[in-house]
Amino acid sequence: MKVMKGMEEAWASKNESYFIRVLKQEPGLVLRVHAVCILAEVGGKKCVPTLSDVLFHDPDPLVRHEAAFSLGQIGLPSGNRALCIAMKQDRDPIVRHESAAALGSIGSPESEAPLRNALSDKEEMVRNSARASLFNIQFLNRERKKARAVSMTGEGRDSAPPKRRGGTISPLSSKLSRPRRRPTP
Repeated sequence: MKVMKGMEEAWASKNESYFIRVLKQEPGLVLRVHAVCILAEVGGKKCVPTLSDVLFHDPDPLVRHEAAFSLGQIGLPSGNRALCIAMKQDRDPIVRHESAAALGSIGSPESEAPLRNALSDKEEMVRNSARASLFNIQFLNRERKKARAVSMTGEGRDSAPPKRRGGTISPLSSKLSRPRRRPTP
């Protein structure tokens, strides 16, 4: 209970170092899972190296899974390298699956080749996550090209965005590129 009280206080004061300490010193699985999620919320881009380290070194696959998920939520390409390595090398399929999903949330074109390689993973959930992430990245690439073409030519500045099946493309693009969020504690 003392650690949970400390986590509440650290959350309120946005004390990243407290959650890093919990990750390094606490043996309890639940506390480490919560520490990963809260650290991502509190620390944002500053905690990408710490979350990458957790992804590589935590002994529990659930904690590593949450580290991959959190890197995807943060949504920065600086998490790609760690996610690509974990997607390829982690011994647990739940970590490989979440790493593939996180790469899709980040949406960097550089992740396409590693995701294509994951299409041959022995686990179906990893292959499915890689497939979904590739779809997302390819969609975002098309949207980026359209946006560049419009900005270069000036076309479309005074017109409505293109329509597709009753709606605009841009809201879908923003949903696909936005990291999934979990409620905060």
